[in-house]
Amino acid sequence: MSITDAKVRDVLATVIDPAINADLVSHRIYAGCEIDGADVLVKVELPTHAYPQALRRELATRIEAALQAAGARRVTVVPTVVTAHTPAPSDKALLKGPKNVLAVAAGKGGVGKSTVATNLALALARHGAKVGLLDADVFGPSIPTMLGPPERPPGTAGENKIVPAVHHGIKVISVGFFVDKGEAVVWRGPMVHRLLQQFLGDVEWGDLDYLVCDLPPGTGDVQLSLSQLIPIAGSVMVTTPQEVSIVDVVKGIAMFEKVEIPILGIVENMSHYTCPACGHRDEIFSHGGGKRLAQEVGTAFLGEIPIDTRIRFGGDAGVPIVIASPDSAVSQGFMQLASTVALKMAATVLGKPKKSPRLAVIK
Repeated sequence: MSITDAKVRDVLATVIDPAINADLVSHRIYAGCEIDGADVLVKVELPTHAYPQALRRELATRIEAALQAAGARRVTVVPTVVTAHTPAPSDKALLKGPKNVLAVAAGKGGVGKSTVATNLALALARHGAKVGLLDADVFGPSIPTMLGPPERPPGTAGENKIVPAVHHGIKVISVGFFVDKGEAVVWRGPMVHRLLQQFLGDVEWGDLDYLVCDLPPGTGDVQLSLSQLIPIAGSVMVTTPQEVSIVDVVKGIAMFEKVEIPILGIVENMSHYTCPACGHRDEIFSHGGGKRLAQEVGTAFLGEIPIDTRIRFGGDAGVPIVIASPDSAVSQGFMQLASTVALKMAATVLGKPKKSPRLAVIK
């Protein structure tokens, strides 16, 4: 049987992508082929830089096996990364450059939301993506402290454009850059809305794969303004295990559902503490509340982040753990989390997957 373009397409329509669990054709992973007799070169477009290497190899193996069974002699798979995204509708076209906006949110303060947002952004960048970080926590901006001195401070370009700071290779903007460290931001809702308009429309973000937004806790003006101004590809909810935190996360999830922002899943922070000297594990704030909540509300449980002094020290010192200890188990967990989140966003953009992507569990 001769190999044709149509035959290759029909065969690959039966091959399931191992990362997003959908066929290669309907989800636009297959990007064409070149045929030379019985030899086939297959082009695939991976939807994120965070597509795991092991699954890239598995994808190539599946393609080779399917085409060889259909009569191909030699199969070569050539992957490129084209970050999956949906162009903004005309009424939400304020933000120029970033392809996907990822919101990191929490129902209440003190659960480590900014820590997760910062390390998640840096992990996406370590995967090879172009990343920005927007500190939308106007009244409690902690991102400048957590990232330390910038490689390039924020500035201006022309009359109306703001140039973001660069920290550890990612672009960053925060109200903390523009007010004194001890000064309180005492603004009403309309002023917050106008500031967000500036940070979205007047900042030269450039061509980014992801803009991670660190939201303030709760369900207030910032969340509503962002949902009105820009399309948000998905949100990650951060909680600690105890009930007082979980109750507030439920409210946050309800708000995002009302404004039609996809919930990618829940991260349980401060899940447990393991003594580095003796190995004893202590569940200081209880354990398992995040996973139980995810099951109750029908969303994904993205993983557990332990209490680790290196996370706290990195945030205080301005060198987050993903940068300070890239080979540590916690850093590798953040890398897995970034991969899972990116793949879930891609699956949302490309079409509903047949089942949830493989999830990361940070231990």
